[in-house]
Amino acid sequence: MTLTLQEKFDKAVKYVQSLPESGPLKPDQDTKLKYYGYYKQATIGDVNTGRPGLMDFVGKAKWDAWNTVKGTSKEDAQKAYVELLVTHLEKITDKSEEVKELIQELKE
Repeated sequence: MTLTLQEKFDKAVKYVQSLPESGPLKPDQDTKLKYYGYYKQATIGDVNTGRPGLMDFVGKAKWDAWNTVKGTSKEDAQKAYVELLVTHLEKITDKSEEVKELIQELKE
């Protein structure tokens, strides 16, 4: 059964949000910010708040990541989020059956 884009996005978000620290997929900070930006764009739309203050480094990084995808449609942001996850999952050398199945579902 082929999943809709919304179902693929929901499944990808659930997977990313439940990544264990010691798991096979360890996204770096830049990748985490890309996930964040696409997620916010897909769920809220264009950035709708002011940029955080000078000393809020994490908040500024998140705001910048979200602002980078400003103007992207909900569907394109969902697709980009899913594609980003698939790209990273495919780099895992020793994939579990669960990961193989997830890749297959998200690519269909």
